[in-house]
Amino acid sequence: MLDALRFEWTRLRTLRSTYWMVGSGLVASAVIPLVLGLGASDEPLHADAVNLSVNGGASFVIPFLAVFMAVVGIFATGHEYRHGTIQPTALPQRSRLLLAKILTVTALTAVATLVSIAINATLVLVFWGEVPGLFDDPVRSALLGYLAYNLIYALTGLGLGLLFRGVPSALVVIFLMPLIIETLIVGLTMVPALQWLAPAVKFLPFTAGEELMLTSPANFGPAAPDIDFFDRWASGGVFAAFAALIIGASWIQFKKRDA
Repeated sequence: MLDALRFEWTRLRTLRSTYWMVGSGLVASAVIPLVLGLGASDEPLHADAVNLSVNGGASFVIPFLAVFMAVVGIFATGHEYRHGTIQPTALPQRSRLLLAKILTVTALTAVATLVSIAINATLVLVFWGEVPGLFDDPVRSALLGYLAYNLIYALTGLGLGLLFRGVPSALVVIFLMPLIIETLIVGLTMVPALQWLAPAVKFLPFTAGEELMLTSPANFGPAAPDIDFFDRWASGGVFAAFAALIIGASWIQFKKRDA
C-alpha cells in the first residue's frame, strides 16, 4: 500500500496539470473576495457576505475550486487510460491502486481548500480589517461544509474518470450535470404545471450538495416553489451517496474488466 501511495504522490506532484488546476482554482476563488473588497469594502459584513468571500463565491456562483479539483480527480484516473499506463500500474493489486488514488486526491483537495480559505480570509482582513464570525456558526459550519463539498466533488470526478476510462466523457458529465441538467430541472419547477417536480430537487446530488455551504436557506427566486431541503449534513449525504455510487460502480468494473 505504501508503494501505491508513493507512486500516486509522485505522479501528482510531477504532473504540470496538477499545478495548473490547483493554481487556477486558488486564483479564481480569490477573485471573489478581491472584487468584493474593491467594490464594497465600506459596507458592513454579515454572515452570508463573509461566507461568500471566504469560500470564493462557491455558495452563490460556480464553485471554482471544487470544479478544478474535480478535474484533478478525473486526471488521476483518466490520464492513465489516455497514456496507456493503466495496465502496468493496475496489476496485481487494483484495489490498492484505486485506494491510493482516492487518498492522495482527498489529501490534495483538503490542503488546497484550506489554503484557499486562508488566502480569501486574508483578503477579507485586508479590506475590512476583520473577518467577523469566521470561527462561529453559521459561517464555521458553512466552511466545514465547503471543505466536505470540495472533497466529494473531487472524488466524483475521480470516479467518473475511472468509470468512462478517459477524460473527455468525465469532463462532460462533471460540467453538464450540475450546470445544465440540474439547473434545468430547478428552472422547470418554476412553471406552475411542473411544480410537481419540486420534491425531487432535494435529491439532485450537486444541488443538494450546495446546502453544505450555505449560511441561510437556499432561495431560487420568488417564482420558485418552496423546496423542503434536508438539513446541511443530510443534504451533503445525498451528494456523498451519489459520489459513493459512482466510485463503487467504477471500482467494481475496474476489478472485473481488462483494466
